[in-house]
Amino acid sequence: MTARIGVVTFPGSLDDRDSRRAIRLAGAEPVALWHKDKDLKQVDAVVLPGGFSYGDYLRAGAISRFSPVMETVIEQAKSGMPVLGICNGFQILTEAHLLPGGMLGNDHLHFICRDQKLKVENAETAWTADYESGQEIHIPLKNMDGRYVADERTLDMLEAEGRVVFRYVVGGDTSHGHGHVNPDGYGNPNGSLRDIAGISNEAGNVVGLMPHPEHAVEPLVGSGRTDGLPFFTSILKKLVNA
Repeated sequence: MTARIGVVTFPGSLDDRDSRRAIRLAGAEPVALWHKDKDLKQVDAVVLPGGFSYGDYLRAGAISRFSPVMETVIEQAKSGMPVLGICNGFQILTEAHLLPGGMLGNDHLHFICRDQKLKVENAETAWTADYESGQEIHIPLKNMDGRYVADERTLDMLEAEGRVVFRYVVGGDTSHGHGHVNPDGYGNPNGSLRDIAGISNEAGNVVGLMPHPEHAVEPLVGSGRTDGLPFFTSILKKLVNA
């Protein structure tokens, strides 16, 4: 039986089709979900894609968090359903309190679009099992409100519980935490605290990250790399072996 992975489309979603394509390439069945519908169509997992839902009015993800579909996503996520939030999807997950902390505007106040180097900190979540802990990968990044913030107690908790899933790789001549990046993709591109690029919930079934793995799944399209494909093969194996 083929695993079914839903991808929600909100008003302003940009990368829903890309996410569905990545899911298909991994061998699962992508299922289109509409933000106004509470029905998840019996999917086994959900992806909240990137974009600018509702134009990022109020705060990025703040309005989408109240879409009818999110009522069901929140309920199912708390029951163990795997959920991946990419960029705007990550913002929605923090607004929905499925993940702690929040997202602010990039510290340099500019939109950034580039190939970004990441370190895999946790390869044991539902979405990262096909990576190795400590592995460095290149994933495209594009955001305006990508600066992850949380209070020190929350940050310490995430570190202690191994819930920092991805971290921006800082190196070369870059300046830590000030949005400076060199041509090799090093550096904290948006000022995220502790160079955090992605986190998980306590159970590891909900993961959010700012970079876009769905844009790195084919050698001839996007970044020209396939470093993002393991997100989607990881969840497929998780669902098949469940």
